[in-house]
Amino acid sequence: MSGSTRDAVLTVSGLRRSFGGVRAVDGVDLSIAPGEFVSIIGPNGSGKSTTVNLISGVLKPDAGEILVRGKRLRPGRPEAAAAAGLARTFQNGRVFGGMTVRENVDVGLQTTLHAARPLRGLADIPVLRWVSLLAEVAVALAPTPGVRAERRAAAARIDAQLARFEERLTPRADQSAYTLSYANRRRTEIARALASEPQLLLLDEPAAGMNQAETAEIGRQLADLKAQGQTILLVEHKMELIHQLSDRVLVLDEGRVIAEGAPDAVLADPRVIEAYLGRSRAGKAVIDA
Repeated sequence: MSGSTRDAVLTVSGLRRSFGGVRAVDGVDLSIAPGEFVSIIGPNGSGKSTTVNLISGVLKPDAGEILVRGKRLRPGRPEAAAAAGLARTFQNGRVFGGMTVRENVDVGLQTTLHAARPLRGLADIPVLRWVSLLAEVAVALAPTPGVRAERRAAAARIDAQLARFEERLTPRADQSAYTLSYANRRRTEIARALASEPQLLLLDEPAAGMNQAETAEIGRQLADLKAQGQTILLVEHKMELIHQLSDRVLVLDEGRVIAEGAPDAVLADPRVIEAYLGRSRAGKAVIDA
C-alpha cells in the first residue's frame, strides 16, 4: 500500500465479501494518497466491481475496514460514503432518463447542500428523519436568502461540469437524459459524480461500450482531472487507459491481490499474464498496453 493511514484519502484493510460459497473479495488491502490515480484490473469475475461496491457502500462487507481521511466509514451505507466525499459511476451506466442532463448533474450536489438541507444531520436518526424531510420541504417552498445563494452557486458548478465535456453536454443541458447517446449518458454520469468535488472519484469502467475515438476522448478528460489533482480509483478493462493514466495498478484474481505497482511492471508480471491468458498461453507474452 502507498501512504500512511493518516495521510491517505482512502485506506482499505482486510476487505472481504462472499456470495453464497463464492468469496468475491478475499482480504483486499488498498491505500490511495491525495492526488494519486490508482487502477484496479483483473479478469472477469476477479472482484473488481465488488471491491468498488464495498468501498462506496453499495454492498456491506463481511469483514474489513474502510477509512476515508483516517475516519472509519460506516459499512453498507452509500449515503455515508457520499457524505464522506466519495463519488462514483457504475459499470452499467446509471442516469435518470426522465430528468434533464442538468438535473442529473444537480443530483450529485445534494451532499454539498447546507442551507437547503438545514437539519440533514437528523436523517441518520430513524425516529427523527421526518423532521429533516419537513425542514427541506419548508425551505423549498419558502427559500431563504441562504438557499437562493446556494442555488446560484450550484447552478454555476453544474455549468462548470457540463463545460468539462464541451459540445458533448452543454448544448444538451436541458434535454432529457433518455435522448442522449450511450457515450453522452456516461459523460453525464461522470459530470454528476464530479459535481460534489469529491475527495475520491471511483470510476467503474467509464469507457465500457465506447469506440476508439470516444475512449481516447475520455482518456484525455481523465488525464485533465489527474493534472488538476483529483484523486481517482479506476476499474477498467482497456489497457491503453490503464497504461496512460495510472500511477499504480492493483491486480485482482479470484478476489485476491496478486500484483501491485507501476503499470509497466504490473502488465509484464507473469502472474498477471497467467491470470488473463491462463498458464498454457502465458509463456513470454506481455499484456498489450
